[in-house]
Amino acid sequence: MMKPAPSQRHYGMDWLRVGAFVLLIFYHVGFSFTPWGFQTPTRGVVSWAEIPLLGLSAWRLALLFAISGYASAALLKKDGNNRAFLKSRLLRLGIPLLFGLTVVVPPQPYMGLINSGYAHGYGYFLFHDAFSFRKVGYESLPATMHLWFVIYLLVYTLVLCAGLMFLPDAWRTWLRGQAEKLLSGPLMLPLGIVLIFGVRLFYDGWTDIHSLFVDRAAHLHYFGMFLYGFLLRGSEPMRQAIARQWKLALVLGLLGYAWVIGDTLLWPGNTPTPAAWEQPLSFAKSVQCWGTVVALFGIADRYWNFDSKWRPMLVEAVFPIYIAHQTVMVFVSYAIRDMGLTALPEFLTLCITVAGGSWIFYLIGREIGPLRPLIGLKRHRAPRKAAKVAVA
Repeated sequence: MMKPAPSQRHYGMDWLRVGAFVLLIFYHVGFSFTPWGFQTPTRGVVSWAEIPLLGLSAWRLALLFAISGYASAALLKKDGNNRAFLKSRLLRLGIPLLFGLTVVVPPQPYMGLINSGYAHGYGYFLFHDAFSFRKVGYESLPATMHLWFVIYLLVYTLVLCAGLMFLPDAWRTWLRGQAEKLLSGPLMLPLGIVLIFGVRLFYDGWTDIHSLFVDRAAHLHYFGMFLYGFLLRGSEPMRQAIARQWKLALVLGLLGYAWVIGDTLLWPGNTPTPAAWEQPLSFAKSVQCWGTVVALFGIADRYWNFDSKWRPMLVEAVFPIYIAHQTVMVFVSYAIRDMGLTALPEFLTLCITVAGGSWIFYLIGREIGPLRPLIGLKRHRAPRKAAKVAVA
């Protein structure tokens, strides 16, 4: 049995969000050691590194968008109306996005250009090339890098708000009812798998383009996950469906991953999967994706819905750390590239320094009032519980 539906904050979703972003750091660091390619130097390819990363790649972004949809539903209820919710989302996502694109991200393509022979200093790059809307060397500028996620999330939020504001109430009620009926019954698992498989098979495959106007498969997949999370927040039947099926979903997710591992062992690295096996691989990734997301939602609701003194700070830190982490990783990668480290010491060094540097970025930013909105925090810090108790 599930625990009772949360009336306010769902702590399990908070822990799931924190865990997902922690895994994101390991994923991005590990990416440098795979044959898939990255803009930072590395000491060489580790042949088995892609195996654990493939355990995350099919579902990590789908999970983040679903959690974002869930959080959006909670914020909408807290704000009380669509306009207030839209305003708050524009401020909390839009301001950090502009700050990130203009201040945090530009060092990443610059370091990539330096590695390929770019002869100018950072000042020249910033004022002449960084925002030139052209291709310089191998870099298309201006670059969005990892902040594509925030762009997509902001666009999905705008589309959601438009639907909430302009669709007639009867239409919205009918659509919600139909979706809830499908996603709370025995078809929940097969339907999700088939939809993801169809999107990825008939559009751009599993390689996301991260370009807003052409990334069709990603939009259909991730916006669908965003809406699923949004619906889940207010639906007890959907929660109970997860309660009944999350263990089966976990088994399916592991089976899908097993197929992906087998495919990788047969055709490792950048060796293309033969055409006859492309559809089975895509189906396996769809099973892995949907099964893992449903299983993690079930685990979070069943086992992780508890509070801790560390939770508020960790939840607050997630967005600033996300903004900073990849730029920190690029700087550290270039700083240690001539130190003669082997793969394992370099991986550990990157994980520790990226996590630590991003954490310092958050700790400094949260203490400076004008900087807080720039890194995705509220303008003023919430009063501490100890202060409230003292006043009482």
